[in-house]
Amino acid sequence: MLNEYKTVTPYVKKYWYNYVLGLAFLFLTNAGQLLIPQVLRQSVDVIYNGGSSDGLILRNTLLIIGLAVLVALGRFFWRFFIHGASRRIEAALRRRLFDHLLLLGHNFFNKHKTGDIMARATNDLNHIRMATGMALIAFADGLFMSMAILIILFRQNVSLAGLTILPLPIITLIILFFGRMIGPLFRKVQNRFSALSGHVQEALTGVRVIKAFNREDFFAREFEEKNDDYRDANMSLVKIWGLYFPIIAFLSGISTVLLLIFGGQAVISGSFSPGDFTAFLSYLGMLVWPLLGAGFTVNMIQRGGASLKRINEILDFEPLIRNVEEPIERIRSSEISVNNLTYTHEGEDEPVLEDISFNLKEGEILGILGRTGSGKSTLLNLLTRQYDPPEWSILLDGVDVRMYEINALRRYFGLVPQENFLFSTTIEENISFGIPEADHEAVLAAAQLSTIDRDVEAFPRKWETEVGERGVTLSGGQKQRVAISRALILDPPVLVFDDALSAVDTETESKILKHLLQERAGKTSIVVSHRISTLQYADKVIVLDKGKIVESGTPGELLGNDGIYSDIARLQNFEASEEN
Repeated sequence: MLNEYKTVTPYVKKYWYNYVLGLAFLFLTNAGQLLIPQVLRQSVDVIYNGGSSDGLILRNTLLIIGLAVLVALGRFFWRFFIHGASRRIEAALRRRLFDHLLLLGHNFFNKHKTGDIMARATNDLNHIRMATGMALIAFADGLFMSMAILIILFRQNVSLAGLTILPLPIITLIILFFGRMIGPLFRKVQNRFSALSGHVQEALTGVRVIKAFNREDFFAREFEEKNDDYRDANMSLVKIWGLYFPIIAFLSGISTVLLLIFGGQAVISGSFSPGDFTAFLSYLGMLVWPLLGAGFTVNMIQRGGASLKRINEILDFEPLIRNVEEPIERIRSSEISVNNLTYTHEGEDEPVLEDISFNLKEGEILGILGRTGSGKSTLLNLLTRQYDPPEWSILLDGVDVRMYEINALRRYFGLVPQENFLFSTTIEENISFGIPEADHEAVLAAAQLSTIDRDVEAFPRKWETEVGERGVTLSGGQKQRVAISRALILDPPVLVFDDALSAVDTETESKILKHLLQERAGKTSIVVSHRISTLQYADKVIVLDKGKIVESGTPGELLGNDGIYSDIARLQNFEASEEN
């Protein structure tokens, strides 16, 4: 468990001065607390003996007030420094986690639900903060106070101190016993919380589908089951942890009883003054917190270790796609060559692409046609290194794409993905996403090319229209055209459409393609589509089936062949004539 804390060690070292100052103020606070019973002892003895010392009582009263102020200030500053450090560590670790998530590829996100990742980035990091802050305080405070109080008690009365601390070894055994049980139980709680978060995230994301299929009751029952599982796991932990405090209170009460019996006899016999008894009782009362603090320390260390284990599982997940030692920053030409490309997804046995070869000269338009699951999107992801292709299987400007700096390579391509994702901001900000500094004229020009401008002008807030989460307020065609504009504003050397016109009507599709041909004359484009009407503008077309190229040629040549391309063309022409 402690081995997991190696992740936060660099951050603790970075803020060492916060911890040193915080501990200094903590010990100053403790010193003030330890002095108060001594002042009380002196005052009680003076009052008991009936001495005339009003000045001493007044002085001691003012001294206690001064010590209380010192304790209050000390508590403020140790909280400021130590809790401040733990908050900074939490923020730094969350930043590191997010940066690492941005580096991870499909192989990670295919295995981890968004809700689970969110639970780790929020709930688990809160427990790590407690472990790097309050756990240290509880440990240092408990150790210092318990040692100091025991020294004072034994110096005051050895035999009485020995009798009253008899329950303490039992408390130590209880702390060790509970500490072993808390770790596994807390890991179970966090796993159940991740499952609950994942279910809620999935339900909220797909709420339209849930309503369309009238499955609200099913998802409500699923939520209830997962919520109950989370509650039961928490209750198992609470039952164990809840026993700790009553046991400590009971054992500390026994210490008080022992003091009353043996200390009271000593006072009656005159070997122990009332002031000594009062101070002794105060110190025993103060000794309860260090005993509770030990339990808090074990609890928070166990919880923090369990949470760090879950965070480390993500941080230890290595990104599959990395830059080579000296990557090439500049790409001079958009000529693309694919040579005998065979690719298999991680964890699968059958290749999704097999022996793919084609050449695309700069300025040409390549069309790609294929049935669902034929490997079209995988091929595009390999071009931009969303997946890593085999060495020297994909060349850009005669160089293996793996040799280019990843960000430079991806900036070279303007991708309109099959699944159009819009951010919950304005239409203008979505279009200018790749170039945040773009002015309105550039946004408008890109919108005109995709024809989304005519829709936006009809909206009440026009370009300031909020699209909602994932573009929920727009239709499918509108979302596609905003995504197209987002790629066009970059004016990329290679534009990639991954079935990006499937949600627009044929008239709008024709306008978009004609605009692109005019504006992008001489620039390379790759267009994936199920529509023959979309591919008619391509210089060459390849047809994929079961991960292999089964046909290739110009649109005219493929129409003359008896193959998949001509079959789909005849079917789509028949459907169009039927509609008319």
